[in-house]
Amino acid sequence: MGFSAIVSILSFAIILILSFSASSAYDVSYDERGIKIDGQRKLLISGSIHYPRSTPGMWPSLIKKSKEGGLNTIETYVFWNGHEPQPRQYDFSGNLDLVRFIKIIRDEGLYAILRIGPYVCAEWDYGGFPVWLHNLPGIALRTNNEVFKKEMQTFTAYIVELMKSEGLFASQGGPIILAQIENEYGNVQWAYGDDGKKYRDWCAQIAEDFRIGVPWIMCQQDDAPSPILSACNGYYCDQWNPRNSSNPKIWTENWSGWYMDWGNRIPRRTAEDLAFAVARFYQLGGSLQNYYMYHGGTNFGKTAGGPYITTSYDYDAPLDEYGNLRQPKWGHLKNLHETLMSIEEILLYGERTSMDYQDNKFVTIYAYQGKRSCFFASIDENKDQTLTFEGKDYFLPAWSVSILPDCYTEVYNTAKTSFKAPLGSDPVVVDLLGLGKGVAWINGRSIGRYWPKYSASEEGCDIVCDYRGAYKPEKCNVGCGKPSQRYYHVPRDWLKGEDNQLVLFEELGGNPSLVSIQTVTVGTVCANAYEGHTLELACHAGSKFSDIKFASFGLPEGGCGHFRNGVCHSEKTLSVVQQACLGKERCVLQVNEDAFGSLRCNADTYRLAVEAVC
Repeated sequence: MGFSAIVSILSFAIILILSFSASSAYDVSYDERGIKIDGQRKLLISGSIHYPRSTPGMWPSLIKKSKEGGLNTIETYVFWNGHEPQPRQYDFSGNLDLVRFIKIIRDEGLYAILRIGPYVCAEWDYGGFPVWLHNLPGIALRTNNEVFKKEMQTFTAYIVELMKSEGLFASQGGPIILAQIENEYGNVQWAYGDDGKKYRDWCAQIAEDFRIGVPWIMCQQDDAPSPILSACNGYYCDQWNPRNSSNPKIWTENWSGWYMDWGNRIPRRTAEDLAFAVARFYQLGGSLQNYYMYHGGTNFGKTAGGPYITTSYDYDAPLDEYGNLRQPKWGHLKNLHETLMSIEEILLYGERTSMDYQDNKFVTIYAYQGKRSCFFASIDENKDQTLTFEGKDYFLPAWSVSILPDCYTEVYNTAKTSFKAPLGSDPVVVDLLGLGKGVAWINGRSIGRYWPKYSASEEGCDIVCDYRGAYKPEKCNVGCGKPSQRYYHVPRDWLKGEDNQLVLFEELGGNPSLVSIQTVTVGTVCANAYEGHTLELACHAGSKFSDIKFASFGLPEGGCGHFRNGVCHSEKTLSVVQQACLGKERCVLQVNEDAFGSLRCNADTYRLAVEAVC
């Protein structure tokens, strides 16, 4: 059964004129400590944004917000089945305009990593392979098969030549500093025996033969043939090192969260745990780290791959599905990136000394030209501790890393979050809660599959999220008893000023009169900040703080939506926060006893927890 509805939406258009300018070629090389740009080692902090999972109208904002968040590099896959839906019929229009996407990265002054694959996995339909490959006589995918290798080489060469023709490799003055061939092949190579090894070597050889002037990488491929660089994927890569000691330590996929399945709970990875993983990686010699994803986006149309993967590919990324800042994750990571970049030279050129303390505490010292920077880490999953270093005591929360740029003053700790709430215009979504299962189109464009009738189990969600210890997707879940996805992204650049048409193909039956178009706002702001830090909050442009739902300085417990006073609490906290924030678009709070009153509790340090409404 099919239903259709006509919905008029008042929207606006933004005309963005991009100015492209050619720049000089630069050299990209590497040694055991890092990627080198014109001979100088560069600390690279990257994030994945998949261009087909958003729209050209969103790209400038996404990349700008990534830069503001402290990234200096953007990483993307190339999606073969999108670009070659039929043999030798290529499509680079709309949100498949790869060249335009890379040029926007360039114009923001960022580097790019191009993961050509062309197998990508990525929870994308058929792993990015065009379906017509499957029907070629005699083909066997991802092995030493001549039919497959011919097609793979043809498409890879097409992408390489397209990038060259637009001058987009660093060797031509473009932003692309690294390229990837294949994808996580080391995970399955064993199944192909000798043919798997031959295919691996063939991939490396054709990559080098393209002569793009920048290094190639293979992720999850510890036996990558030289000079191809190997790289790690996973939740934690601090303990991983390349087999070739002459190569840098690269992390191509730091999973910022996880994808969602129809009928399952929504996985969440906390800002604290993600920051812990990043800080540990750079503490132990890491040189390039990439968030997978920094913006997850939307599986428009029928691009979602694998069984039961939702239309939303939000991934709990620092930028949510609609491009809003996800706080405190975005802000907490921004502070980490700024701290790391402030000691870039010492990290990449300094001599590293490590010391093991009792109770799972570790100190790493980097020294260079008379300067020192320190990392203090606790991998204890349960107890906060005090670490004594050079006669001074430092409070070290469980499962955290502190960074001291001068080995004396703590500037950042991964467990001590503070952030700004986002500013910006509100994205548009369609609420399909009244329907069962089907596919939806807006103005002829498929916004993807919907299945709100399929709800997650009532059990398995954590009222209080204890992020400490190794992360797994079953940890810190939310959304129990609710549809896996209720709201479906409608990009603003797919809308007209009026007479927008919503078409629904419903399989199970439902009530289309319940369908509504809404905007997504960040109405609740939650914050945690330890003593000695500054907490800055801000509402969306044009809105102000209207209520303070919770505020406690001392030892508050719980998390956003479930905060409660702990055994130690300053009674004046709420009035102080109300006076500082209510009726204002922004407010700044100094987290200390001078502001909130003296506490006489048996605690090493105090923190402030706030839940405010815009």
